[in-house]
Amino acid sequence: MKIGILLTGHAPDIMLETFGDYDRMFAELLAGHSFDFETYAVVDMTFPPGPEAADGWLITGSKHGAYEELPFIPPLEDLIRDIHASGKPTLGICFGHQIIAQALGGKVEKFTGGWSVGRVDYEYRGQPIALNAWHQDQVTTLPEGAKVIASNAFCENAALVYGDRIWTIQPHPEFGATFVDGLIRHRGKGVVPDTQLEDAAHRLHAPVQNAMIADEMAAFLKREKTT
Repeated sequence: MKIGILLTGHAPDIMLETFGDYDRMFAELLAGHSFDFETYAVVDMTFPPGPEAADGWLITGSKHGAYEELPFIPPLEDLIRDIHASGKPTLGICFGHQIIAQALGGKVEKFTGGWSVGRVDYEYRGQPIALNAWHQDQVTTLPEGAKVIASNAFCENAALVYGDRIWTIQPHPEFGATFVDGLIRHRGKGVVPDTQLEDAAHRLHAPVQNAMIADEMAAFLKREKTT
């Protein structure tokens, strides 16, 4: 099964040699599920010819805001609507979660309550899980047809499903402890309050459920369409 990765941002330059870019992280996260991957760096205006270029799609995180006036965002929203109309299964993570909601009629805003960084607890489909987060923006108004499947007190709409074709999540199942540590040191300083960065650093090596969510993502991509 061929998965098209829509790369909407790049990892910090200082971390690229060690970790690779976000597309590599997702390929590693989903290894063992018999997927082939092709990346389209939409943030650099490299787009696929259309939804039929892959069997399923994954939209990555980004340092950008979905509401920003950037050249790649309008054509990406058009592509999202085309993919949705085609019935191809689609995953969205962090920015991907937000841009899908925005493209389908929801609203994304810079959250007045501040940042969520590092290991965070959520209720996911009725059970507690922990994942690494790194965001201030949130989906604040749901698109028609979106159903909330994860939340916490800080982030009400932390994961969404749209029927059996779109699954999105605000935190980052592709981020491990060492990558979050790099973000704390290279992207957080002067942006995220120091007290939050210190707290995130103290929780770096507590367990997270990345593997469980990876299995869920893979199963969603392989699910047969029911409608």
